[in-house]
Amino acid sequence: MRILVRLLSTVLGLAIAAAGALLALEVAWRWWRPAEAPLVVPWPQWRDALAGIAWDSAGVRVTAAVVGVAGLLLLLAAATARRRDVGFTDPATEVTVTTSPRSLARVVGAHVRKQDDVVSASVTATARKVRVRAVSRMETEQGLRPKLAGSVSALLDDLPLARQPKVSVVVDSPRDRR
Repeated sequence: MRILVRLLSTVLGLAIAAAGALLALEVAWRWWRPAEAPLVVPWPQWRDALAGIAWDSAGVRVTAAVVGVAGLLLLLAAATARRRDVGFTDPATEVTVTTSPRSLARVVGAHVRKQDDVVSASVTATARKVRVRAVSRMETEQGLRPKLAGSVSALLDDLPLARQPKVSVVVDSPRDRR
């Protein structure tokens, strides 16, 4: 969800910057040549068309409703796009310790890559779950998966995590394909 908020804020920022640049361009053109037609934006025609619309017309009400709903959706997206930190047990009442899921995944990934028979590994982590995908050329999945799951669980037990995440291990081995 955070990526959606970042994308929306980038697009809205670029749209506002473009509108500001057009406004500055039109104002400069109007100051330089007041008698000529607008440079890019046909604002006199827009002004004349909008002058004939009443505030209580159906088009204005529909536009206001659409803008209101879009604003509420943006507000909802921003409210749900909070950072999902992984909490540790507090060492003192005044101290709160957290880490990012990426940092936890790096710690687990380095631990898994040190294991024998693991060629490579990718790890994703959240506060609730740690997913490990390892590649081995020497051992089968049935042989390596329990060892890796136990090793990762022991590592997570050693960390002072406030909540122990579930561990999921998948091993990809060419020996299983034969």
